[in-house]
Order: sequence, then C-alpha cells, then structure tokens
Amino acid sequence: MVDDQLDLFAAGRHSLVDLFAGPGGLDVAARWLGLPVHGIEWDRNACATRGAAGLDTTMDDVRNHDPQKFPKATMLAGGPPCQTYTVAGSGAGRRALDQVLEFVKRMASGDGRVAEDLNCLDDERTGLVLEPLRWALSAEEAGTPYEAIVLEQVPAVLPVWLAMGEALEGFGYRTVCGILHAEEFGVAQTRRRAVLIAVRGRQPSLPSPTHRRYQKGVARNQGNPALLPWRAMGDVLERPVPFEVISNYGTGGDPKARGRRTSAEPAATVTGKISRNRLVGAGKEELPRLSMSEAGRLQSFPADYPWSGRDVAQQIGNAIPPRLAAHVLASALGQQVDPVALDLAEASTWEKSKLRPIR
Repeated sequence: MVDDQLDLFAAGRHSLVDLFAGPGGLDVAARWLGLPVHGIEWDRNACATRGAAGLDTTMDDVRNHDPQKFPKATMLAGGPPCQTYTVAGSGAGRRALDQVLEFVKRMASGDGRVAEDLNCLDDERTGLVLEPLRWALSAEEAGTPYEAIVLEQVPAVLPVWLAMGEALEGFGYRTVCGILHAEEFGVAQTRRRAVLIAVRGRQPSLPSPTHRRYQKGVARNQGNPALLPWRAMGDVLERPVPFEVISNYGTGGDPKARGRRTSAEPAATVTGKISRNRLVGAGKEELPRLSMSEAGRLQSFPADYPWSGRDVAQQIGNAIPPRLAAHVLASALGQQVDPVALDLAEASTWEKSKLRPIR
C-alpha cells in the first residue's frame, strides 16, 4: 500500500457513520483500512452478527437519528434496503422510481413536506433510499457537512444516485456515479453494484479495477495483462475436489434455466437463497452444500467471521463484499488499495484483522 495512504489513515483524520449497516460488509472494509466506524442497523439478526464481531452499533431505525448524534463522523456511508429495487424483489421501488426522483429534487430545494408524502409509497422501504440525502442535508444545514459520502445499492438504483449526486453538487460536493463489478476487485463472485461517491473540494473517481472482468468461456489468463486474473470459487473455498454449483439465480424460478458455475469460475451473485444451491462433483455426485462460512467467503468476509442470529444466508446476501467496499472507501479518500494487502486481510482470522488493520 502506498505511503501517503498510510499517513492519511493512520493520522485518524476520518471516521465513518454507516447507515443500514447490515452484518458489517462496509464496516469490515473500514476496519481493514483503519477507519473508525459506527453502524446503525434495525435488524436484530444482523445486529447479533455485528455484536459477535465487536462492531460499534446502534440497533434502531436510521429515521430516528440524525448527524448531530454522531458529531465526530467525517464520512457518511450507506446501502439502503434493496428489496423493492432488486429484480428478485417486489419491484415496488422500480415502479415508484419517478416519484423517488421527484422527492430528491424537492428535498434539495428545502421542501419539508417530503417526509409526509413518503407515506403514499406502496412499500415504506422504497423511501429509505432517501435517508442518506436527509442526513447529508441535515449536516449541511448544521454547518458540519460530511467531507465524503459513499452510497451503494443494486444497479436499478443508479438513477437515484445520479439525481442525488446532482443535488449534492448544489451544496459544494463533486460526485461520480457508476456500476462496479465485484470480480474486478478480487471478489470471487460476479456481482454488480451502483455506487455514488461525493467529496467536498475534490473531484472523486470510481476505483480502478485490479482484476479482469469475468466472461463466460474466456480463460482468466486472457485479457489486460496489467490486471490480475479474476478469482474463482476454488481459490477461496477449501474444498478437496472440483465442484459445480447449480443455482436459481436469474432464472425467475424456471428450473430449466438454472445457472451453473464450476469451482474454476467466480460464483454467481450471492443472495439470501444461497443455501438452496446444489453442489455436485465431477461424477455428478451430490456434495455438501455451502456452509455459511463458505458463503461469507464468496462475499470476501474472513472465513471465521462470527455469523450469528437467524437468517444468516439472508444477512450474507444483503451485505456489500468487504473487498469491494474497501476499494470504494479508499477511492473516496483519493487513495488506492493494494490487492495483495487485501488478500492478506481476507485470509486472516477476524481477530487478527481487527488487531492489525491495513493502514
């Protein structure tokens, strides 16, 4: 890792408040980078995992809080619930997209009636995507604006991030938005996320890929020689024999359209249904299904991350991969992360990664 990044993170200049913190994907990344972080999360099960992992947490609805309760935070981050926006979810968020975009404009103009009007949405979770903007505007009004803001969500939310970025630029931020591919940052999984980075006083950029993008049928040693090969499931899971994963991801429930990935490829997007995926060996024999530790590894969590509570598969599927989050957070600070350093952090035990964060 470059020396100026060491100086920046070690100086303790920045701390982070993480909205909708989940089981800790972004928090793990922050710890790897040596950034103090406090998460707000309302799900009891995710909070059980966070508690077991020793992550600072307020268990509550983010709507009950504001920046004034976290005065030391210089950065704001969040990944609002995706259920109404994701293809696998209800679709209420996608149907209400025009309304949400209008709400963004109204909030930026100082319209205080937006909170009331959110009640007209079919699903209250749809409006939660606006909470980071409320926090940013509240901090601005108090005269203590965040130095950097990082938001992530499923690709369908990109129009919201673009509108939010435009609103934030009216308050002195410079912004960048785009879709990132997780395997291009060393995650052993193909997963796309819409990201917004907003920074005061400097034009931010999306993180530059460190690994090649996965393409079906294209060998991983092919492509840009300046980039590392994408990582496969077999690279991070300690299975004694090659295997094939048979999943329903992207099938719409059609059994004939089941996805198949071998252990020599990245996993398909990890969802809360990952425990239903079948694993078969070379001779088509049934193999033990993925453990929760293995599912977490496909998301780039340490193997011994202390998953707790119920619905662990859902917790894992909802999380941002820590490895991807580390690149996004570093980029918001104008820095880059050494992929080898992340290899070491990811392979470390959770206890060691807490005691010896990357800096």
